Amino acid sequence: MPNDFIVRPKCTDKKEDRSITMTIRLERELQEQYDDLSAKSGRSRNELMCMALRYALDNLKFIE
Repeated sequence: MPNDFIVRPKCTDKKEDRSITMTIRLERELQEQYDDLSAKSGRSRNELMCMALRYALDNLKFIE
């Protein structure tokens, strides 16, 4: 599928320092799914959410 959201295990060779702190509310089930993926991938839940948000923006089609 061309629009798959690919997550690979984390490489520990680079660090991001361009971040801000932000609070969001989400469904408990969604948080649990991110926790599971975090455990499998070695990435933090925050990293995975940022990756998903970036993917969503990159693939968004806005219709007025």
